[in-house]
This record gives sequence, C-alpha cells and structure tokens, in this order.
Amino acid sequence: MKKAVKSGLPVPSAPIEWATLANGTLYTAQIPIKSDGSIESGDITTQTRLTFDNLKKTLKAAGGSLDDVAQVLIYLPDPKDFPGMNAIYAEYFKKPYPNRATIVAQLMVPGARIEIIAYAQIAAKRGRPAARKATRKANKTPARKASRGR
Repeated sequence: MKKAVKSGLPVPSAPIEWATLANGTLYTAQIPIKSDGSIESGDITTQTRLTFDNLKKTLKAAGGSLDDVAQVLIYLPDPKDFPGMNAIYAEYFKKPYPNRATIVAQLMVPGARIEIIAYAQIAAKRGRPAARKATRKANKTPARKASRGR
C-alpha cells in the first residue's frame, strides 16, 4: 500500500504527489519549485541546489535522509549544464554515492533546467523512530511494544 508523503512543498496542480512511500521505499520526483509554487529562474547551480533542498525536505518528512537514497535519475534539457549540476550534486551526497544516471531530455515544466527522480529505502531502522513511524503509517500497522532484553 502506498501513502503520500506530505513534504510541505506546494500542492501540485497536476494529478501527482511529490513523493509516495510504499513498503519502506520512497519514490519521489523533484523540480526547482519555490515555496510559493513558482519555478526558480536562476542558473543551473541555483536550480540544482533548490531541487536537492526539496529532496532533503521530502526525505525528512518521510523519516529519512540523503544517506538513504539508493538511486537518482537526473534530467537536464541542456548537456552544457552537467558540470554545474555535478558540482552541486557532490555537495549533497557522500560515499557510497547513490547509483546515478543523467539523461538529456526536454522537460515539461517551463523554465526548469533540472528534474530528478530519487528512490530511497526508508524502512524501519533501529534508532530511527521517525522512519519506523512513517513506515507504520504507510503500512497502517500498529506499533509493537518494545520487548525487554533486546
């Protein structure tokens, strides 16, 4: 069963969710959208930073972090933007890096110079109550009482 993740990003006008959580896996697509719903009009570094800040916000809302991201697909309409995007990308992830592909494609959102799709494992982990809570909510299972002696 999937559950929408309420990340605090503007409500989309299209029939989409910014992110869904299903069986501990987060599925999300992000663009350089500002809190007022407008698209950032800056250069690729500005748009990339905002896009990855939106990803961080979404991951946090789901009970995860950038460390949980397993794969990132990056879409750029202009291959000349790759170096600028890559420099900012390197600020957000550490080793072991997520698997990544960068695709040159026309984007549907006017003015956007980047769109990303990310997959993250947000399964319940010991010491991560937010992740356990998000997973329980997504799966609608009751919390188990902690057993003594564990």
